[in-house]
Amino acid sequence: MWELVRANQRRAATLVVVMAVLLFLLGYTLAEALAPGAGAGGLFIAFLVWIGLTLVSYFKGDSIFLALARARRIEKKDNPVLFNVVEEMSIAAGLPKLPEVYIIDEAAPNAFATGRDPQHAVVAVTAGLLETLNRDELQGVIAHELGHVANRDVLYMMMVGVMMGTIVLLADIGGRAFFWGGGRRRTSSRSGGQAQLIILIVAIVLMILAPLVAQLIYLAISRRREYLADASAAMYTRYPDGLASALEKISHSTAKLTVATRATAPMYIVNPLGVSQRGLADLSSTHPPVSERIRILRSMGAGAGLRNYDEAFRRVTGRPVGVVPFRALASAEQRSAVLPGAPQAGSRLERVRRTTDMLWRLNEYTFVACACGTTLKFPPAYVGREIACPHCGTVHRIQPTAA
Repeated sequence: MWELVRANQRRAATLVVVMAVLLFLLGYTLAEALAPGAGAGGLFIAFLVWIGLTLVSYFKGDSIFLALARARRIEKKDNPVLFNVVEEMSIAAGLPKLPEVYIIDEAAPNAFATGRDPQHAVVAVTAGLLETLNRDELQGVIAHELGHVANRDVLYMMMVGVMMGTIVLLADIGGRAFFWGGGRRRTSSRSGGQAQLIILIVAIVLMILAPLVAQLIYLAISRRREYLADASAAMYTRYPDGLASALEKISHSTAKLTVATRATAPMYIVNPLGVSQRGLADLSSTHPPVSERIRILRSMGAGAGLRNYDEAFRRVTGRPVGVVPFRALASAEQRSAVLPGAPQAGSRLERVRRTTDMLWRLNEYTFVACACGTTLKFPPAYVGREIACPHCGTVHRIQPTAA
């Protein structure tokens, strides 16, 4: 899964650079067109707006989102089944800390995850989701949301979303300034000569196209992250049909999620503002078609790995290129190749594994060998609890590590 995280980081860096070019070019040309010679000031203002919104989103984004969703935090005694599922999937996803759990008192079944990193993760589900789904389906939904957390999707989409919002905000401010200051602008354009006229034309074009391009990039990445979270959920649960059945029930619900807005809709597992059953993804959609996601999951067959999902994705969509990054597939195949037998002692993979296990033990993690062949690793906070293996369901009581 680290390959998925690294792929997300590389993609995020590339897109942030692309959007930064759009943002600063927009800020410069708007300022230069409105007041010749003020381009540098426009760059500085664009930078300040972006930094300000990024800081607010990074430190307070999860609180704002939970407040908009009217979510309330619960403890394990309030819903033991939900907490057990979250614990199981947190272990399967390799999260260092159990996410906080929230409930949204709404009849519409849905869920989302937020938090800037796995240490500050939050998973929220609606009351309707708990009433509608069985345990396997609930496990699939929670695994999907924790897949977003493990893959760093939340931080990634926040950064790209803030950049897109800044571009839209500057374009809107520029449009209003052009409208209210039109006469003065035309005079300055005539006196400034041909260069100023070119800057004016470029500013108008950017003001129109930059928000559209930024939004299309954001939506395309939003759809891709849903596919990857589905793939992660299938791998964590080893039961793709659980998530497929959950998506089916959520999409068929007629209840309306009243707390959802256009700003918060992309974070939910299924778009609460309108579910498309069509096979073709609309460019303006934040999510892939639910029917397509279901078909992919049910086409995985007996396998539940990243390779199985990627092959099912290509079969169902007819696309020549899959959705899982190549390096993640290669890493998954490397791991599966060593599972049937003991890894070679001198292999790079085994050296990394031994080093990682040593670090876990130094941090007082408890290692439990399950009968199904899975080695479970629990942080100290889980000592004394009974946890089911996410692969075979065997319940283990976590004992403290011997001194």
